[in-house]
Amino acid sequence: MFADRARIILRSGKGGDGHVSFRRELFVPDGGPDGGDGGKGGDVIFEVDDGLNTLVDFRHRRKFSAKDGEPGGKRRCHGANGEDLVLRVPEGTVVKEAESGKVIADMSGENRRQVILPGGRGGNGNMHYATSTMQAPKYAQPGQEAIELEVFLELKVIADVGLIGFPNVGKSTLLSRVTNATPKIANYHFTTLSPNLGVVDLEGGGFVMADIPGLIEGASEGVGLGFEFLRHIERTKLMIHVVDAASVEGRDPVDDIQKINAELATYDEELAKRPQVIAANKIDAISTEADDVDPVQRLRDAFEPQGIKVFAISAVSGQGVKELLYHVQGMLRELPQETTIFEQEYDPQLHLAGKPLPFTVTKSEEEENTYLVEGPRIEKMLGYTNLESEKGFQFFQNFLKDNGILDELEALGIRDGDTVRIYGLQFDYYK
Repeated sequence: MFADRARIILRSGKGGDGHVSFRRELFVPDGGPDGGDGGKGGDVIFEVDDGLNTLVDFRHRRKFSAKDGEPGGKRRCHGANGEDLVLRVPEGTVVKEAESGKVIADMSGENRRQVILPGGRGGNGNMHYATSTMQAPKYAQPGQEAIELEVFLELKVIADVGLIGFPNVGKSTLLSRVTNATPKIANYHFTTLSPNLGVVDLEGGGFVMADIPGLIEGASEGVGLGFEFLRHIERTKLMIHVVDAASVEGRDPVDDIQKINAELATYDEELAKRPQVIAANKIDAISTEADDVDPVQRLRDAFEPQGIKVFAISAVSGQGVKELLYHVQGMLRELPQETTIFEQEYDPQLHLAGKPLPFTVTKSEEEENTYLVEGPRIEKMLGYTNLESEKGFQFFQNFLKDNGILDELEALGIRDGDTVRIYGLQFDYYK
């Protein structure tokens, strides 16, 4: 099955922690702080690879992580930066935030490479916190946390012209005749399980044509395979609506076009307004009895007053195909040449950067006027900070304030003089 969608989890690299150490050398017994900075975490980057045409690489793997930055070291040694994670995708891949469906990036046109999740910033070593009054700081800054985000990848093919219509009307046959594409062709519904692209080479300029898998009534509501491939029409500038003019399967070609256009409008009203040309196919199989109504003329009477040109063709013999293609070429010249690009609606750096730490603040049920604060990074911070020094205690207070912990305590009703317990340590609260 054609892999044109995937749901994956991305994680940027965590920043390396700053280091606490002091210069200790022969004849320098009381050297100053020399703890180095932590390295930056790796970015998660999406990059277009022209050699890819599906998202199959993301089908069997769920989580992708960049490398963490290394912690700083002694003697002002800077930790190594984490290695970036580069995910290669086919052109036309749209990256969306999984929960909201909002667009993060459209890997199309000039956008060949984009950082989706930045790595965490490395923490400062204790060498940054020395002052004239605090010459031996025993605390350092932890690295910025990694960002984790679930995204939805969706491939929307890039083509100038899309072939649409019911199954088994001859779209694949037409594509194989006019381009270098070699789609599988058989007399079965939904033979085409993936969009096939080919280049139409004409004097005066060619164009890219895509055979969109056969739609059916109800496709916009998820019936059949149509819903899964309607997205591939979204970038096309023009559509060739292929119908079986000979009614080989007993369907009415006029009714077919009306039904498909209704599906397009239900899926996206803008699609229904996009320029169309009708290719009345299989004219070599039309009955020639005198009393039969000319189906091509019926199509012209029904749609040409709406400005939709009808061409009688035979994809098998090639009859009428050249006239159709040159007419399409002329229409494309009058249409905007830019590829449809989906604008960014969601920026992970704005939505997730600076996100509050995971922590819990609860009121003790056993001790009156006592509050309990817990969280993995809070515990880690305590290991870095010398709370006995004034600067160290102020550093820790700012950490609690910046991450919303003090606000949470106030929301629970804490008052001056109440007790705050944090992993075995006890503080009196004063605003």
